[in-house]
Amino acid sequence: MDQEVLEKLLRAQQSITEMVSSGASLPECLEEICSSIEQALASKAGKSSILLLKGNNLHHGAAPSLPKAYCDAVNGVEIGESVGSCGTAAFTKRQVIVADIATDPLWADFKGLALPHNLVACWSTPIVSSTGEVLGTFAIYYPEIRFPEPEDLKLIDHFTGLSRIAIEREYSMQREQVLNAQLKTSNEKLKAFISVIPDLGLILDEEGNYIDIYGGNGELLVVNSSELIGKNIREVIDCDTAVQLTSAIRRALEYSELEFLEYTLEVKGGRRVFEGRICPINHYLPEQPEKKHVLWIARDITEKKQAEENIERLAYYDPLTGLPNRRMFNDYLDCTVDKIARYDLIGALLFMDLDNFKRINDSLGHTVGDQLLVKIADNLKPFIGPQTNLSRLGGDEFVVLLESKSKNIDNVHREASKLAESLLDVFSQTLTLQDAHYAVRASIGICLIHEKAVSASEILKRADSAMYKAKKAGGNRYAFFDPELQRMADLQLRIERDIEAAISKNEFEAYFQPQLDMGGALVGAEALVRWIHPEEGVISPDKFIPIAEQTGAIHRIQEIVLRESCELIVALKETGASHDRCTMAINISACQFDVDLEERIKLVVDEFSLPTSKFKLEITESMLMENVEMIVEKMQSLKSKGFRFSVDDFGTGYSSLAYLHSFPIDELKIDRSFIKQIESKGTAIIDAIVSLSQSFGLRVVAEGVETREQLEILAEKNVSSVQGYYHAKPMPAHEFITWVTKAKRCEN
Repeated sequence: MDQEVLEKLLRAQQSITEMVSSGASLPECLEEICSSIEQALASKAGKSSILLLKGNNLHHGAAPSLPKAYCDAVNGVEIGESVGSCGTAAFTKRQVIVADIATDPLWADFKGLALPHNLVACWSTPIVSSTGEVLGTFAIYYPEIRFPEPEDLKLIDHFTGLSRIAIEREYSMQREQVLNAQLKTSNEKLKAFISVIPDLGLILDEEGNYIDIYGGNGELLVVNSSELIGKNIREVIDCDTAVQLTSAIRRALEYSELEFLEYTLEVKGGRRVFEGRICPINHYLPEQPEKKHVLWIARDITEKKQAEENIERLAYYDPLTGLPNRRMFNDYLDCTVDKIARYDLIGALLFMDLDNFKRINDSLGHTVGDQLLVKIADNLKPFIGPQTNLSRLGGDEFVVLLESKSKNIDNVHREASKLAESLLDVFSQTLTLQDAHYAVRASIGICLIHEKAVSASEILKRADSAMYKAKKAGGNRYAFFDPELQRMADLQLRIERDIEAAISKNEFEAYFQPQLDMGGALVGAEALVRWIHPEEGVISPDKFIPIAEQTGAIHRIQEIVLRESCELIVALKETGASHDRCTMAINISACQFDVDLEERIKLVVDEFSLPTSKFKLEITESMLMENVEMIVEKMQSLKSKGFRFSVDDFGTGYSSLAYLHSFPIDELKIDRSFIKQIESKGTAIIDAIVSLSQSFGLRVVAEGVETREQLEILAEKNVSSVQGYYHAKPMPAHEFITWVTKAKRCEN
């Protein structure tokens, strides 16, 4: 391409670009493009044409040098595979070069239109948009048979690109004009609609800025509308509500769906409840069509909400105390009973009746009685929670429905007992009314809910029956419907109180049972707690340990045992009665893993300056199956501090080999039940446990050895050590020291 042509091309490109950017009409731009390429072509005989594709038909766009008759003849031609150069190029999306119209099959049906006007050759290129759609064709006609030179094709490609820019610009402007007209119409309709409704119409952008406000009562706005425009929601509304509203805007825009919400605002007309409906609006601002907006219709529903709440309160709440009434309680009880039956849960109903309250009403009048009931209800309201429901059935009757998380009936029994005690504590408080003091007590009947066939009305009747039992027993107490459960509750309560008293009176004492290797040498001891009751003597751990675990007293009892164990180790060391390899086994309860077990034990052991390796922490096999990840984590942490672990009562639980391998244990203790059967039923189980222990590199301790025959059999089974009555019973520390000293003299 020579310098002269190049300069013409650059001038033409600049001129066309300026026309497009300045908004010149599409016909003007296309005419200029055609004129410019005709001047730039090497042969001045070339005539250009631009056709625009609309649907499947090509329509005249520009052709300044072609005969008008020919342009009119081809205007509106339908594109196809053999529709001349232009129709074929538009259909195939490929450039079509026809050097001889008279002989080319593409022109078979159209050469009669071209040849009379001396149009002999036609090169046509499809004009393709930036999105791949055909916009039209760009063609060059010649009066002689002619093939294009490479320079010709470059020029055609260049001016085809300019044509695409001009056409796309025109179409974009047309779309904007249509959208702006539609938006204007929509806005006018919106204004007319909102002007006749009492609701507020708010236009906000995606950031929560107020753009426009339509209709409604100005009293429903936070500030005057003129002050609101341009401000952000966060500037005029409290933080929590602003977050709620902006989240609704975001959801409406994200999902392009109608959003509903209810919210409360402090507006010029006072505190009002609104129902908001939010929907996205596209192209709301003509000058910013890409910016997102929402229409927010705010309807004042304050009076409606108040009416609904009043109706519900009258239907379901006691007007005197504000508590749920009998109707609401019955609905709740029905649902709870159904839930308990469906999911095999356990609950409890506590029925409260004020003792001798009729006397107050009769002597002082119902006004005073009602005022006292309000005070009592206020004192009971703190018991309302996620697991408890408090209601007033009427008169001086109140009920509490307990939904326990436990599926163990004994645990729920204890929960109900503790709740009843707390309620009685509330009634033990003196009530003051107009400088007068009143002592109002109550009787409580409790019915556990666990039988699937029992109806809600029957449960209420049983609780009422149990309440009358409490009244007959003197009042100001609680009673269970089941007599056996009542006996259990009394025993449970007495043991709980006795445990607390026993701790303060130092009635708990550690006893120690020696552990010996198969040669009879002392290798350690197990610390066992004993309750030395002043009246009942020694109480078995089976009777108080479970209750101590439930009340949390086990932690203080455990510390007593640990301290006395440390004291014994120090005493044995001072007397020279034991060697460094002797260990002390301490029993650990499952509940102790839920608290700061490591800190508690380490603190006591460090206080006596003893190595942690002296202590074996005994856990039961069943504990290995509960919350495995947490147990393993805490065991590994204790193991890293030097403590050892022994699995007590092994063989009675459900451990799998996989679990056993996962736990950082050092020792298995064969349960005494297997030792007891060793002479009558053989040693198969013991052989299996010993073999399993050896495969995992664990020591084996046999507990409950009571006869010489048992000891001799175990000696043949590679058992590491034994403990049991054959050698010695559990004994206090001073007796243990005497026993060890005596045993050592016998060895010597």
